[in-house]
Amino acid sequence: MDRKSIIALVVCFLVLMLWYPLVNKIYPPKPLPPGATNAYSATLSSTNRGTSTQAAPAVAEEPPTAPKPVVTANVPEELLTVANDNARYTFTTHGGGLKLVELLHYPETVSTHREKKTQTNNVATLNRFAVAPTLALLGGEAVQGDGVFTLARIDNGVRAEKTLTNGLTIVKDFQLSTNYLVMATVRMVNRSAQPLALPAQEWVVGTASPLGPRDQGRAVGVLWYNGSKTEDLGGSSYFSGGCRQPVPPQEYHGGASNVVWVTTHNQFFALAAMPQEPAQGLVIRRIDLPRPTGEEALLVATNAPTPQGYAAAMVYPALTLAPNQTFERKIALYTGPKEYSTLARIAFRFNNNLDLVMNFGWAGFVSKALLLGMNWLHSVLKFSYGWAIIAITIIIKAVFWPLTQASTRSMKRLQALQPQMNAIKEKYKDDPVKMNKKTMEFMKENKVSPLGGCLPMLLQIPVFFGFYSMIQSAVELRGASFLWIGDLSQTDTLFLIPGLGFIPFFGIVGVGLPFNLLPLIMGATMLWQAHLTPPSPGMDPTQQKVMRYMPLMFLAFLYNYSAGLTLYWTVQNLLTILQTKLTRTVAGANVPAKVPVLTPPAKKRK
Repeated sequence: MDRKSIIALVVCFLVLMLWYPLVNKIYPPKPLPPGATNAYSATLSSTNRGTSTQAAPAVAEEPPTAPKPVVTANVPEELLTVANDNARYTFTTHGGGLKLVELLHYPETVSTHREKKTQTNNVATLNRFAVAPTLALLGGEAVQGDGVFTLARIDNGVRAEKTLTNGLTIVKDFQLSTNYLVMATVRMVNRSAQPLALPAQEWVVGTASPLGPRDQGRAVGVLWYNGSKTEDLGGSSYFSGGCRQPVPPQEYHGGASNVVWVTTHNQFFALAAMPQEPAQGLVIRRIDLPRPTGEEALLVATNAPTPQGYAAAMVYPALTLAPNQTFERKIALYTGPKEYSTLARIAFRFNNNLDLVMNFGWAGFVSKALLLGMNWLHSVLKFSYGWAIIAITIIIKAVFWPLTQASTRSMKRLQALQPQMNAIKEKYKDDPVKMNKKTMEFMKENKVSPLGGCLPMLLQIPVFFGFYSMIQSAVELRGASFLWIGDLSQTDTLFLIPGLGFIPFFGIVGVGLPFNLLPLIMGATMLWQAHLTPPSPGMDPTQQKVMRYMPLMFLAFLYNYSAGLTLYWTVQNLLTILQTKLTRTVAGANVPAKVPVLTPPAKKRK
């Protein structure tokens, strides 16, 4: 790498770091007009737009239809609350459904040490910003009427009932069960003397919303399962737009009579609807949520975009009810944490793979093993979750120790044999085929391989991604403290440095620069490890210097990630440094003492 390439690399890095401040300076965010708010309208479209028969997302060419209120009558809302050991459920007369779920064993916010003063006694909630209650039926006057139901208590649950002017009676029974389940039965009865034609309906699942002001919404969205695979739609995928969709879409329509379950979720909690028979389709709508206010606003950048939520509903086809005919549909609702053991039990009971709600990704088998191992260390051996992460890291390192040791020795041997290999290249530079052949023969004779240093790294990639996915979604780490870390699922911010919020990747605009100690320790160990790692054969000295400081890029991207992930990476780096030091002298002893040096033939004088 020449001097010009290094200068270009430095300039590109500086442009990347200064891009957002420059854009915000030249094109500042437009302020809201006077009197405007970010509150969304508590409405959903009730006009049937047709159900897509394609599993792939399809964007409507026309803007969404004008929304219609869930309730058209000017009737005050009445609430009815029931509870069990796990949760408290609030039902509403407006739409006759489940309005709010409060999870009694999980706090609303988990404060770090610097935020202890702002911690509340509230609990985590689901469906908090719902535009319509869960299992509200939308589809026009024939199935909605004025939208006002009556509520009554039944055995271990609630009944919502309504009779419309067309003779249709809708009865919804919600009964609380174990494992955060609510078993719902919806009956539609034609009490008229004539056949009753009902249009297609949307059965509301719920609304996904961020956990709090620090939640940037990367894990907020709607996940649905078609019997063979899942599709996750939210701020980090479909609704974020992209090159194919410069303008982020407002709606998603999918499904082809194969919607086995739908769940609205955030990083740690989920509300899933599991119909007894698959739904025909589903519709998801992106909505704007209120901006944080009061002390919560101090944790959000002043130029941060409006928080986004996602309202989901299952779509069912039109049907005709004969006089006095009753139509019944049963739906199981899961309203709880994304706890793998609980979800696995429910998946086994209903045979529907609900544990895929964990959304571990392509390295899911690794994530499951790591999560089960971490929980076993915590519950059986009574390790704290911080020490459990360290123990798992040590176990992983011990498993890969022979491969890493062989890799280090191979790289050392290659480094020692580099002069002879350069001589071969120089001697046969005019014959590339013969040069490669002689080089491979030379490496085979000396029992070295150019892939020896890459194999352990390739094998550890699934482990890293599995660990990353597990830590990002493990609700067990929420609120778990370790040393100075108040919450292993969040950054270990000790304090804020005011006036430095403009720094890209690190700062919070208008708030300050978080001082996260563990990522800084991780970056120092990465630089130490890079300094000890033998350079790859054939790499020029300038390029070696650039590679040694490449870990600073990882520090920039991981500075604001969860402390659990940086703890794993820091311990991994320290163990690699220890192993490198232990194998350095051994690797040098295994290099052949005498290796014939091939010198290129002298050039003939003209």
